[in-house]
Amino acid sequence: MKDLQFSYAKAVSAEAVLNYKKQIATAQEQLVNGTGLGNDFLGWVNLPKDIRPQLADIQNTADLLRKECEVIVCIGIGGSYLGAKAVIDALSSSFAWLEGEKPAIVYAGQNIGEDYLYELQTLLKNKKFGIISISKSGTTTEPALAFRLLKTQLEEQQGKEAAKQLIVCITDAKKGALRTLATQEGYKTFVIEDNIGGRFSVLSPVGLLPIACAGLNITALIDGAERMMQVCSNDTPLEENPAAQYAAARNYLYSEQGKKIEMLVNYHPKLHNISEWWKQLYGESEGKDGKGIFPASVDFTTDLHSMGQYIQEGERHLFETVISVEESNHTVPFPYDEANLDGLNFLAGKRVDEVNKMAELGTMIAHIDGGVPNMKIILPKLNEYYIGQLLYFFERGCGISGYILGVNPFNQPGVEAYKKNMFALLEKPGYEAESAAIKARL
Repeated sequence: MKDLQFSYAKAVSAEAVLNYKKQIATAQEQLVNGTGLGNDFLGWVNLPKDIRPQLADIQNTADLLRKECEVIVCIGIGGSYLGAKAVIDALSSSFAWLEGEKPAIVYAGQNIGEDYLYELQTLLKNKKFGIISISKSGTTTEPALAFRLLKTQLEEQQGKEAAKQLIVCITDAKKGALRTLATQEGYKTFVIEDNIGGRFSVLSPVGLLPIACAGLNITALIDGAERMMQVCSNDTPLEENPAAQYAAARNYLYSEQGKKIEMLVNYHPKLHNISEWWKQLYGESEGKDGKGIFPASVDFTTDLHSMGQYIQEGERHLFETVISVEESNHTVPFPYDEANLDGLNFLAGKRVDEVNKMAELGTMIAHIDGGVPNMKIILPKLNEYYIGQLLYFFERGCGISGYILGVNPFNQPGVEAYKKNMFALLEKPGYEAESAAIKARL
């Protein structure tokens, strides 16, 4: 089988990338041997291999939920839901929700939208639904709030005993509010290992259980990830290591060329939430200590009709990384029309994907000519195996890139600032001093 391919030739010279060889070697050693910053959060590095003994249990649990439920609610925020949603949306029918596919996978705990939760609870009133609650602590505000609401509703609709069989908790092995509740109530549980942070958890039960509940092949996903783990290993020379090349190229563009924004570009609408997952992965990992490339994303050709002007002629502080899908899963030929009022008969007989590919190539040429460096990731096909490769490619590249940048890629201290202010404003016990200080500023 082919592997994911990465090319930086239209963005950075080979010489510039090879100049990072020593820094890449150091970063790779830090990742594998745990000698760098944040070394207590490196469980993801070998996860594609380490997770295999759990796959059967994850699949069996998913099969039970799929059999019993019309709707499965995945509760989590950040890495606790973004990875699962990215994979599910990439590999499911774009119109599954209209086709009545069962079970439907929906999400909660990713916001504090009262109308959203009201509408979700209304939808679930006449449905047999299950819950996957994902939180290491069980006290993160958004998912904890959603879980309390939906657990109460499920118990009211099904009875407390029956509800127990429809709730799965993915949480800490020993401590935390969700672990305590799961133990008390007898819920099925999976463990979020202490050494795996949320944004690197998609290949753990955090991502795999919801993905399996959507009917997708988690073994193939892990096969792809493990293959990319081998391709990007410490033993692979930089000249052949796509994740290391990606890390080197983007750091060169940032530090030597002043490119402060990376735009992840796709030409396949199903990849939208892969970009959302990627933005959290790189934003939380690198955006600290006054440093970091700002991760943004666009869906082409759609956003060429909104952001295209800025990308083509705006400030030259960005570069693009394009995800290209080599072979589409379906064939749609463009028809001939006798009247030809739209002037498109020159496309007659061509596949829609051929039109899309020429739009992709034409856009890349235009943007490069306009001063926007372009790198390219080629996925042979959109399936579980290659999405698994893509996920691990980005994770490995992120760890290497963060170490080259000189930050701890595995913490997120800045995320706590809004929480402290929110708790103070809500007058949470223990935040009296902060509450008084904030009120004095208002």
